[in-house]
Amino acid sequence: MANEVAERYAQGLFELAKETGTVREKKEQAALILRAIDDNPELTVFLRAVKITKEEKKNLIAGVFAGAADTDTINLIRLLIDKGRIYYFREIFSEFVRLADEDLGVATAVVESARELKAEDLERIRKALEKKTGKAVSVSTKINPDLIAGIKVTVGSNVTDITMKTKLDSMKEALLKGGQA
Repeated sequence: MANEVAERYAQGLFELAKETGTVREKKEQAALILRAIDDNPELTVFLRAVKITKEEKKNLIAGVFAGAADTDTINLIRLLIDKGRIYYFREIFSEFVRLADEDLGVATAVVESARELKAEDLERIRKALEKKTGKAVSVSTKINPDLIAGIKVTVGSNVTDITMKTKLDSMKEALLKGGQA
């Protein structure tokens, strides 16, 4: 759940996108920005640095996202810098993506596995989730070697965990309680 500040900014961007009919485009931009943040943690460090001026931060944003984001999105980031709310950057764009997905009837699924899954396996999972949810499903993956084997699928607050780690943890717990595994 996003905090109140992030929700207000995300809601503002969402309402602007609805008015201009650009929900899908702005969602793609927000997803791209989130990927850039995740792939480049130094970007977050730079934006939060106190010794770097607001103008330097705004110039970097304009340069980095010039071709990837529209004026509204870049202006929002500039506003966050001016208002000292850049700490909510990631949360705002995550909340916006959630609002846009809800509006577009898209469910987001995160598939965690110990190793990278084949494209055809991901496609089968996506189709099964679409059938189960009745919505279009966008799938993202996360590699977690601690899972040992199997997958863990999260759609909204619904988690399906069929990993070896969970099975082993359950067996360990049962044995420790004196039950049968």
